[in-house]
Amino acid sequence: MNKTLINKILITLGFLFLYRILAYVPVPGVNIDVIKDFFDSQGSNALGLFNMFSGGAVRRLSIISLGIMPYITASIIMELLAATFPSLGQMKKERDGMTKYMQIIRYATIAITFIQAIGVSIGLQSLTGRGGESAIMIDGSTFVVIAAFSMLTGTMILMWIGEQITQRGIGNGISLIIFAGIVSRIPSAIGSTVNLVNTGELNFLILIAIFVIILATVGFIIYVELGERRVPVSYSRKVMMQNQKKRVMNYIPIKVNLSGVIPPIFASALLMFPSTILQSSTNPIIQKISDFLNPNGYIFNILMFLLVIFFAYFYASIVFNAKDIAENLKRQGGFIPGVRPGESTAKFLNNIASRLTFWGAIYLGIISTLPWVLVKGMGVPFYFGGTAVLIVVQVALDTMRKIEAQIYMSKYETLSAVGL
Repeated sequence: MNKTLINKILITLGFLFLYRILAYVPVPGVNIDVIKDFFDSQGSNALGLFNMFSGGAVRRLSIISLGIMPYITASIIMELLAATFPSLGQMKKERDGMTKYMQIIRYATIAITFIQAIGVSIGLQSLTGRGGESAIMIDGSTFVVIAAFSMLTGTMILMWIGEQITQRGIGNGISLIIFAGIVSRIPSAIGSTVNLVNTGELNFLILIAIFVIILATVGFIIYVELGERRVPVSYSRKVMMQNQKKRVMNYIPIKVNLSGVIPPIFASALLMFPSTILQSSTNPIIQKISDFLNPNGYIFNILMFLLVIFFAYFYASIVFNAKDIAENLKRQGGFIPGVRPGESTAKFLNNIASRLTFWGAIYLGIISTLPWVLVKGMGVPFYFGGTAVLIVVQVALDTMRKIEAQIYMSKYETLSAVGL
C-alpha cells in the first residue's frame, strides 16, 4: 500500500472523526435530558429513523441534527428540475456548468436547512419533560435565532466535510457520512439487545433468527450488487493494431442495480421530512396522518416501496445514457456483434438497461421493506431496515473498489517509472 493511498485513508478517517465529534456538540440553550427522554419514547417512528441516519445527533440536538438530509433534498429537487428543463440538464453535462449546478444545490441546501431549523426550534418550545420542565432554557425568540444559525452552520460544515472527503480522501463523502452515522449506532443497538436477552425480555432464539435475517440480507445485497450483464463488443482490426500495447475492453458492463443506493436515500428523505414536521402538531387529524407515516406502519413501507421503484427508474435513466455510449463506441471503431452501430446500438442497450432496471428496482423495493416485515413481530430493540443495511453494504463495496483502483494505479505508475 503506497503513501498516497494511506494519506487518503487517514484524511477520510480524520474528517469522519470530526463529524462524530460534531454529533456531540449541542445547540446552545436546550435541556438535553428532556430531548433524550422525548426521543427514547419516539424511537420507533420517523424521528427514530431520522436519528439513525444522523448517528444519534438528533437525540442530543446537536448542531448537525439536520444532518446531510437538506443537501440530499436539494439534490433531489435539482435532479428533477434537470430532467424537466433541458437547459439545466445541459448545464449539468458541461464542466463549467457543473460548477454552477453544484453552487445552486449549495444555495438550495442553505434555504432548506434554514427553514427546517426554524421549524424545529419553534416546535421545541412546546416540548416538556416528565416533570414539566421545558426543553428550552433561554428566551424563545433568542433560541430560535441561535438554534437556526447553529444548525445551519452544522449542516454547512457537514457539506464541506463531504466535499473534502470526495476530493482529497477515498469514496463519496456524502455517502460515507451517512454510512458513519448508521454504523455509529451499532454498538448501542448491540448493547440494548444484550440487555434485553439478559433480562429475559427478548428470547435467545428470536435473537438468533434476527441475526440470520441480517446476515441473509447482507449476503443477498452483496450478490446482487456485484451482478452485471456484460454486453460483448468487437473492434475493427485497425483499432486493435493501434492499441496493441493498451487494454481495450471487449464488453460493456451493465449493473443489475444501475441506480445504486440513491433511490432508498431519496425515498427516505422524502418520507421523513413530512412525517417529522407533522410530529409537532397537536391537531388530531394531522396526528392520524403522522401515525400513518410511522416507519413501523404499512402505509410508510408501501410508499417506500413505490418511491424506491420510481427513483430507481428515474436515476438509472440519468446515470446510464445509451445514446452517448453508442456514439463513443462508434467513434472508437467498436460494435456489438449482430447490432448495427449508432441508433440501433442505443436501442439495444436501452432495452437491456430497462430489463435490468426493472429487476433492480424490485430488488431495491424488497430490500427496503422486507426486513421490516420479517422483524416486525420479533420485538427488535432498534430500528432495523433494509435501507440502512443497503447503504452500509453499498458504501463499503464502493469504498473497497476505489481503494483497489488506487492500489492498481500505483502499481502501473511504479511499472512505468522503472521502464517496464
